[in-house]
Amino acid sequence: MLVGRPAPVFKTEAFHNGKITKINLEDYKGKWVVICFYPGDFTFV
Repeated sequence: MLVGRPAPVFKTEAFHNGKITKINLEDYKGKWVVICFYPGDFTFV
């Protein structure tokens, strides 16, 4: 994935307002979205 390029459509879980919720990237179609990914979270690195 590169800056300025469309992200692939995906569904995932996210922590929002104190709970885990499911999100779908298509729900944000036409809006600006910032995606943050931490590959080492919750792992023993």
